[in-house]
Amino acid sequence: MRSNRCTSLVLGTSLLFVLCLGVAPCAAGPYTDALSMCLVKHTSEADKTTLVKWIFATIALHPEVESMAAISYEQRDALNEQCASMVQRLLTESCRTETTEAIKYEGNAAIEGGFNILGQVATRELFTNPAVAQGMAEFGAYLDEDAFESLLEAPPAEETPDQ
Repeated sequence: MRSNRCTSLVLGTSLLFVLCLGVAPCAAGPYTDALSMCLVKHTSEADKTTLVKWIFATIALHPEVESMAAISYEQRDALNEQCASMVQRLLTESCRTETTEAIKYEGNAAIEGGFNILGQVATRELFTNPAVAQGMAEFGAYLDEDAFESLLEAPPAEETPDQ
C-alpha cells in the first residue's frame, strides 16, 4: 500500500500533466483579470464543454495523435462554428466593457490571457469527472514507488556559499 506522501506525489505528478495542457501563463494586469472573471462568469457549463471539445478536436489534428481520435470534418466544422459563436458572444456582448478596456489598457494579449484562464477552468472541470480522474491515476501503476520514496527521504542538498 502506498504511503500518503507517495500518493500525494503521484497525484501531484498527475496535476503536472493537466497543467501541461494549458498555455504558458502570460502576465495579467487588472483589466485582463477583470476580463477573465467576466468570461468565466458568463460561460455556461455547455459553453465550457464546447470549448473543451474544440480544444480536443484541434489537438487531434496533430500528426502524432491524429490516429487516436476519429473526428469528422463535419464534427470539427460544427465545433468551430459553436466555439466562434461563443467567443463572439462573450467578447462583444456579455463582456463587452471588460474586453474594450482590457484591449485599450493592456493590448490584445489580454484576450489571450482571458481565454487562457477560461480554458484552465474548463479543463479543470473536465478532469474532475470520476472516469477521467481514474484514467489519469492509472498511470501510477507504472511508477516505481521506491524511486519516489527515495526522493522524499533524501536529505536536502547543501547550499554552496557564494564565491
